[in-house]
Amino acid sequence: MHRILVVDDEPMIRTLIKKYAAFEGHETAEAEDGMKAVELLRSDGRFDIVIMDIMMPVLDGFSAVREIRKFSDVPIIMLSARGEEYDRISGFQLGIDDYIVKPFSPKELMLRIDAILARYNRKAPDESSDSGQEKETVSFGNGGLLIDYTARIVYVDGERVEMTPREYDLLFYLVRNKNIALSREKLLTGVWGYDYFGDDRTLDTHIKLLRKCLGRYSKYIVTLRGVGYRFEPEK
Repeated sequence: MHRILVVDDEPMIRTLIKKYAAFEGHETAEAEDGMKAVELLRSDGRFDIVIMDIMMPVLDGFSAVREIRKFSDVPIIMLSARGEEYDRISGFQLGIDDYIVKPFSPKELMLRIDAILARYNRKAPDESSDSGQEKETVSFGNGGLLIDYTARIVYVDGERVEMTPREYDLLFYLVRNKNIALSREKLLTGVWGYDYFGDDRTLDTHIKLLRKCLGRYSKYIVTLRGVGYRFEPEK
């Protein structure tokens, strides 16, 4: 059983999610605005995941996530009627884990919750196993792009680049599979930890953000039309 915090100013949405969550054996708490969500997480941090709307009174979803990320790395799924790329980018830059556009399938939402939590639960052992295998750094472009796997640090031309956890994961996955054509399905399964169904703009948005972080080395991420992407550093 997982504890889910549902944050939405629409009672019907909260009730719908609570119903499906209960059917899956999960416990839920509710908040009708971002301010209450922040207060709940500060006073009772025992939530496994947060479902966050954007347009809410008192404190909107983006502002709430910004505050939450100051003291918690709890997984967050943003649930909103706003599906524009700008909103997705804003959410992912704040460190959310997924973005679902209303109207949505409650069953799909439950599957995504389970997948995200399963990924978080196996993250620690995965990282500990990596620490015994990848203590060295890798570099490309005559050292201009430097990646430290274990410390999760990336330098671009000597400057440390700050990324969200998902951006680090995506870059590391691409680099570890350099010069290999990776389909969208392969990337989503390998990085997000599940077969992503529905809107695949999530991957494209993260690739766009990752390229921005890499600056002149963004050219190493090659788009394969109709297939996916490939990390192809200069020889």
